[in-house]
Amino acid sequence: MTTVTGTDSARHDSDELLPPWWRQATVYQIYPRSFADGDGDGIGDIPGALSRVPYLAELGIDAVWLSPFYPSELADGGYDVADYRDVDPRLGTLDDFDALVAALHERGIRVVVDIVPNHTSDQHAWFQEALAAGRGSAARERYIFRDGTGPDGSEPPTDWDSIFGGSAWERVADGQWYLHNFAVEQPDLNWSNPEVRADFVRTLRFWSDRGVDGFRIDVAHMLTKDMTEPLLSKAELEALPKDGNHPMIDRDDVHEVYAEWRQVFDEYDPPRTAVAEAWVDRSRIPLYARAESLGQAFNFDLLQADFDARQFHTIVDDNLALAASSGSSTTWVLSNHDVVRHATRYGLPDAERTETGAPTRKHGNEWLLSGGREPQLDREKGLRRARAAALFLLGLPGSAYLYQGEELGLHEVADIPDAQRQDPTFFRSPGEDVGRDGCRVPLPWTADGASLGFGTGGAHLPQPEWFAASAADVQDDDPDSTLTMYRRALALRHELQTDEQLEWVDTGEADVLRFRRPNGWEVVTNFGTQPHALTPGREVLLASGPVDTDLVPGETTVWLAPA
Repeated sequence: MTTVTGTDSARHDSDELLPPWWRQATVYQIYPRSFADGDGDGIGDIPGALSRVPYLAELGIDAVWLSPFYPSELADGGYDVADYRDVDPRLGTLDDFDALVAALHERGIRVVVDIVPNHTSDQHAWFQEALAAGRGSAARERYIFRDGTGPDGSEPPTDWDSIFGGSAWERVADGQWYLHNFAVEQPDLNWSNPEVRADFVRTLRFWSDRGVDGFRIDVAHMLTKDMTEPLLSKAELEALPKDGNHPMIDRDDVHEVYAEWRQVFDEYDPPRTAVAEAWVDRSRIPLYARAESLGQAFNFDLLQADFDARQFHTIVDDNLALAASSGSSTTWVLSNHDVVRHATRYGLPDAERTETGAPTRKHGNEWLLSGGREPQLDREKGLRRARAAALFLLGLPGSAYLYQGEELGLHEVADIPDAQRQDPTFFRSPGEDVGRDGCRVPLPWTADGASLGFGTGGAHLPQPEWFAASAADVQDDDPDSTLTMYRRALALRHELQTDEQLEWVDTGEADVLRFRRPNGWEVVTNFGTQPHALTPGREVLLASGPVDTDLVPGETTVWLAPA
């Protein structure tokens, strides 16, 4: 039996009646501080990224997503923003940014930048003003300040926890406390304040006027909050349903903010795009992906799935249906700057599953917590599965988001000395969770040389010796390398991509998934270990590993030419 899912592309671009570019784009995430270092100070920067534009063009991506490059004290890898309308001097200048945008646009690559609206850095001019202005000031109304509890106000206003560990409140010199849902250096903004809303509109226009094509909205579900007193306890908050009326998370009124942003985006031709990072109940995702809101939202299901046919099939069906309900296209992602790289996740023992096949824990965390020592990582199996999953993903309708280094088949770096770690999760735990540094280690561009070609002055996180074998220059001319596979896949994807539909083809095997796109292009993934027989005579356009005639080996994906 076959099942048809998905929706036709919306065709409303101005002149050519083509679907908007982002609906089925391949977007490459650059974590700037770990991508390429142009000045040799050990930190990746905008000139470094500019030097790698030819590499990006050859890879065949449609857009670059730049993680934060703004002035920051790096309390949270740049997500503590001190100035939303400038470039961190360690990463370059606005002129450097303009040059990067121009170089990418010249090659037909669009630019998406991160916007971090839930909180600023404690070094932001507004927060410094709030500290100096004191209690009851207009400056403090831009943030969430409260008096403490207890006889002398020395206890936090509530027992809420920060996502990074410890209390979500920090006391200042005059005795008041401010809310920080993330690191202590990241005070939450008060989105009930009109000045906050107006300033972010200015920021969106600032970058749009410089040629930015779209925005990725960090923790898009957390901006608006109901801070009416008395404030609820942690237990009371946790007991409440997250149905749009929760005081702290995924409130319906956040979409008033995004409706205003959508008006700004639509002032431009073509309209600027946006994609929400919204960790919400799946039924709520379409609210963020609607055309009148941000227009697209991440789905993170594959980040938490095993390499398992049943899980992948369910995830594809569910997310294509969600996208259809909002009129948007879905987004597929296997790795990003916040999770264990998928080549490593797939090389670990599979997660425990519920009766529905869903993993019962966030896969990979137990390996991180042990520093990468237990359970045993099977690197070859992990890479083999990662390559197969990548070709499966790149054959799907919708946007594909790639994380820097996955095209090199990089594994997670677990054995980083404690003294060299940077992630606040590690320090706030303290030390119980080693955090996200392992997926943020600077990329290996060459098999030798200073910091493996990242830059002349070393790397801000230590690169392991085994990185050298995965360097871009090692893989560049190797027809069997992961880099070559990605280049070939993205070139074929541009040729073969069609309307946002797929049809499942029954394989007769629970471990083998096969789907057909409207033009006859087919993708077959063998999640098992035994070979799967194909109908004789079909042309194999691309495979994630060695294939014999008319057979798909275990843990392998093949692309079949239209019949």
